Amino acid sequence: MSDTETLEKGVVLTPSAAKRVAAILSQEPDGTILRISVAGGGCSGFQYEYNLVPDDSSDDDLVLEGSGAKVAIDSMSLEFMGGSEIDFVDDLMGQSFQIKNPNAVASCGCGTSFSV
Repeated sequence: MSDTETLEKGVVLTPSAAKRVAAILSQEPDGTILRISVAGGGCSGFQYEYNLVPDDSSDDDLVLEGSGAKVAIDSMSLEFMGGSEIDFVDDLMGQSFQIKNPNAVASCGCGTSFSV
């Protein structure tokens, strides 16, 4: 992957998301990572899936690491998520991971599904 493609498809994990992922992973067996993927479905066409899995990352994955967090995104999902920011929000409405995706042209009210 060239530097230009890396920049175009880069995904950012905010400090608050990294802190929350690290807290979740600290309660799991060693070697567990958070895998984020895009699947068909949801009210807008595609939806984000979050899974705690043994570290099965491959060379095709984008792996984000820092502050004790490890997040993997497969290359197929990266086509839909390039340029996104993964954040963790804790407000009056509750706690959730939120993905700010510049590729999404529409999303549902709860932010878990989107269309491109």
